[in-house]
Amino acid sequence: MPLNRRLIAAGMIATGAALFTLQPLALAQPDAPAKSRVPAAEVIGEPISCINLSQIRNTSVRDNRTIDFMMSGGRVYRNELPNQCGGLGFDRSFTYSTSLTQLCNVDIITVLQNVGGGLMPGASCGLGQFTPVKLIKQPKGN
Repeated sequence: MPLNRRLIAAGMIATGAALFTLQPLALAQPDAPAKSRVPAAEVIGEPISCINLSQIRNTSVRDNRTIDFMMSGGRVYRNELPNQCGGLGFDRSFTYSTSLTQLCNVDIITVLQNVGGGLMPGASCGLGQFTPVKLIKQPKGN
């Protein structure tokens, strides 16, 4: 085969290989937006600055910025931190220290990182206001 035909053939093979390699990118569908772990909620009152520690029954860390505080009597207060708190949504646990009987929007939480089977302090982040909410139940399968 003459040299020109070899170069043309090699160029066509390289072009075909490049097109074959790029084809999945052209056919790929854009990723669906990630489903939020923050359940929908209806605001049922005005935000408050503090909640009583003795009434907290459970907490649910939803993401790097949202914590739901489940209180005695079935009340729920959603705290949306003013800033992202690195690792909070991944580790889903935190600690706090206060000398009061209340947890307030001026208090700082510290992410507890699970490292090698033990807990280590991670990022420290300020809390926001506590907004009373009613969690909206999602139908099964959503």
